Amino acid sequence: MTSPRLRASRPAPRASTPKTVRDAWLGAAVFAAVAVIVGLVDPTRPGRFPSCPFRSLTGLDCPGCGSLRALHELVHAHVAAAADYNLLLVAFLPCAAVVWLRAVTSRSGRRGIPRWWGPRLALIVVVLWTVLRNLPVFGGVLAA
Repeated sequence: MTSPRLRASRPAPRASTPKTVRDAWLGAAVFAAVAVIVGLVDPTRPGRFPSCPFRSLTGLDCPGCGSLRALHELVHAHVAAAADYNLLLVAFLPCAAVVWLRAVTSRSGRRGIPRWWGPRLALIVVVLWTVLRNLPVFGGVLAA
């Protein structure tokens, strides 16, 4: 006689904890404050914000080069101009919004990808972005 296959019991779905929701709202408030400041102060005018130290030292664009200018353009609803400054930021913000919404409204307890994959995936994307935007192959299209 064989024993029936035992299934591993699944944990009950978890709701967002109050701390997670509080932290998500705090993060959104900080982002909104930064967006308002960057929207009011034009980063394309010299002397408004400090220049990138990585770019000053190496002459290469870091992954964040052009982010302030891109955010300024996004605040003013100029998506194409923002993509010209930093395409990674323009692509990242909708992804960040989805993660934020899941943190605030999660009731299922399911995750699309394992928790440890997020930082690794982000690191891979940022390294690839940095390399690609500094290659002359694209004719400076991805440069800040």
